[in-house]
Amino acid sequence: MGRGDLTNAEWRRLEPLLPPIGLRGGRWADHRRVVNGVLYRVRTGVQWRDLPERFGPWLTVYKRHRRWSGDGTWQRLLTRLQAEEEAVGRVDWNVAVDSTAVRAHQHAAGARHAPTSSGRKGGGDTGGSSRSSAPVPGQRPGGGGRSGESLGRSRGGLTTKIHLVADGRCRLLSLLLTPGQYGDGPQMQAVLEQIRVPRTGPGRPRVRPDALTADRAYTSRANRRYLRRRGIRHTIPERRDQQEHRRNRGSRGGRPTGFDIEHYKTRNTVERAVNRLKQFRAVATRYDKRAYVYLGTVTLAAVLIWLRT
Repeated sequence: MGRGDLTNAEWRRLEPLLPPIGLRGGRWADHRRVVNGVLYRVRTGVQWRDLPERFGPWLTVYKRHRRWSGDGTWQRLLTRLQAEEEAVGRVDWNVAVDSTAVRAHQHAAGARHAPTSSGRKGGGDTGGSSRSSAPVPGQRPGGGGRSGESLGRSRGGLTTKIHLVADGRCRLLSLLLTPGQYGDGPQMQAVLEQIRVPRTGPGRPRVRPDALTADRAYTSRANRRYLRRRGIRHTIPERRDQQEHRRNRGSRGGRPTGFDIEHYKTRNTVERAVNRLKQFRAVATRYDKRAYVYLGTVTLAAVLIWLRT
């Protein structure tokens, strides 16, 4: 076993959640070796062709990662791990929301039109995955070209932004990709809607945190109304211009927003979650052309964090 590979205990948790090896008419290569190959690339950021020979053919590892990114296998692993932790009460539902910008490597640019439902034209998606034109969960729908692949132009060049919600133990509950120039505040509701932790027994999935902490980028009236409507306690500082505008309106400006400075100190959990996520070099720099493949890369990094925290 190499450094960074799955331990026996970790593999026993993941193996029942993966597709059967005998699927699609023939036997696939050993799942554990392939998953370790994907993890190696996510951790180090090497080119697929430079994977060590102990993981088998690089094309097999790449196609497996691309297929499981498209069909939601990585997301199902993350959801199942969250459900197992929730069943034993190890999920802290005092959450924090934030975003982080990721510089896109030049190899991530230049993707052609998105693949069709047959997966044959436009995108070069020859992995055999039948993907519809519907938006991938966790990927903000956009137009064609770079915007449709969650790539945006900013001062630093091509960037992608990861919007995420982290629990009190610095683990990702949900994430969303957008082009780098997208603002944080307008994406808060969308990333919160991605939270869905199933029950291991009877009952509906849990979709609502107990409390939320965020910085000034999320202090819009629409966001506060949304949180009040869902019954989510929130600690978000008010910008100075909003305070002045409210005071200038007098009684029509409404009451000041509540702010608990002690609870606001817990917002560092999402900052620490971002730091953990960017320890994976293929997350800290985007090398994947397709947004759904990069989303799978980030999701797999989150899976490993949940396994080892």
